[in-house]
Amino acid sequence: MTRSAGPSIEQPHLLPVFARADLAFERGEGVWLTGTDGERYLDFTSGVAVNALGHCHPHLIAALQEQATKLWHMSNLFKSPDGERLAARLCEQSFADFVFFCNSGAEAMECALKMTRHYHFSKGKPERTRIVTFEGAFHGRTLGTLAATGAAKYLEGYGAPLEGFDQVPLGDLEAVKKAVGPNTAGILIEPLQGEGGVRAPPHAFFRALRELCDESDILLVFDEVQTGMGRTGELFAYKRLGVTPDIMSLAKALGGGFPIGACLATAEAAEGMAPGSHGSTFGGNPLAVAAANAVLDVMLKPGFFDHAQKMSLLLKQKLASVVDRHPQVLSEVRGEGLLIGLKAVVPSGDLVNALRDQKLLTVGAGENVVRFLPPLIVSEAEIEESVQRLERACVALSGPQLKRAAGQ
Repeated sequence: MTRSAGPSIEQPHLLPVFARADLAFERGEGVWLTGTDGERYLDFTSGVAVNALGHCHPHLIAALQEQATKLWHMSNLFKSPDGERLAARLCEQSFADFVFFCNSGAEAMECALKMTRHYHFSKGKPERTRIVTFEGAFHGRTLGTLAATGAAKYLEGYGAPLEGFDQVPLGDLEAVKKAVGPNTAGILIEPLQGEGGVRAPPHAFFRALRELCDESDILLVFDEVQTGMGRTGELFAYKRLGVTPDIMSLAKALGGGFPIGACLATAEAAEGMAPGSHGSTFGGNPLAVAAANAVLDVMLKPGFFDHAQKMSLLLKQKLASVVDRHPQVLSEVRGEGLLIGLKAVVPSGDLVNALRDQKLLTVGAGENVVRFLPPLIVSEAEIEESVQRLERACVALSGPQLKRAAGQ
C-alpha cells in the first residue's frame, strides 16, 4: 500500500463529530471575525461563550507573549507561584477556599463530581454517592459528565451510563425532595441552562435547594462553565441568585480563549481531597494561568460588569422589539446578562443559517432557541448592528413562513 506525500485538503482528516458550517476564519479583532472568503462577520457566538474579551485582546496577547518566552509547561510536582496567584484571586472573588486547575469544563465537572462523592467518603459515609441533576442540563462529554447530563442523544452508543445520577424536572422542588435519600451526595445545577435553551427556575428555587442541602448534609454544586466569568453580568452567576454553592466549576471564558478549567470549593467540601486523590498533567499550565490572570486583570477593572449589564439591557430591549415585529419568526427573549436566547417559531437552525447569511454568527440551543453570546466588550453600535442583521434575517424568513401559514 502506498501513501501520498502528505495529507489531502480535499479529503478531511478531522473526526467527523461536528456538523461544521462551510465557513472558516483567518483572523479576528474584538467582536469581528474575518473569514477566509474575505468577508467580515459579527461574532455573537464568542466561541460558545469563551471569547468574553473578544478576539486578540491586547492585554491577553501581551500576557501570553511574555509567558511564552519564559516557561510553557511545568509539572504539578513543583510549586506554581502564578497558579497560586490565580487561585487566590478566584477565591478572593468567590466563596471558595481551594481551586483545582484543569483544561476544560468537562474536566472541571469531573473534579466536582469526584469531590462531592469523596466528601462523604471522608466522613465515613461511602454509600453517599448519588447526585441529583436536572432535565435539560448539559455538563460535558466525558462518560461521567454525560451520565450527569442524562440526555439520551448524547449517551447513545456508549453502553450503560455511569451509575449514581437521579434526574428530575427543572424547578420541581417536590421531585428534588423525593430524589434525595440516604445515598444522596449532592445536587448539581446550572444557574442558567445554556445548551438546554437558556432557561432557569426562579431564584427561590435555588434558595430552597440550598436549604435542602444544609438540612440533608449534602453538597450544592453549581456548573458555571458557561455562566461564569461575567457572562450573566456578574463575575459568577451565583452572586445574582443570592445563593452560595459548596463547589463550582469554571472554564470557557476563564482563559479568554486559551483552554483552562477550574473547580472551586469550600474548605469543608474539599476536606477529603489529599495528595493522589485527583490530578492533571496539564492543569495549571503556565500559559493557561497567564491567560486567566490576564482575563481577571481586565474583568476586575471598575466598570467592566456595569458595561456588560448595560449592553445586556440594551440588547434585550432591541431584541424584544424585533420579536414584536416578527411574531411569525420569533416568540420570546430570555436569559440574563449576555447569555441571551431567542426562542424561534421557525426551526432554530433556519434562523442560525439566515443570520449567518447576514454575516451574524449565533449558536443554537435546546427548546428551538438561538443564543446571542457576544463578547462582553461589545459596544452599543455593535449591538445595533446585530439587531439590524437580525431584522433582515427575519424578513428573509417571513416570506416562506407566511406562505406555509397560508397553506401555499
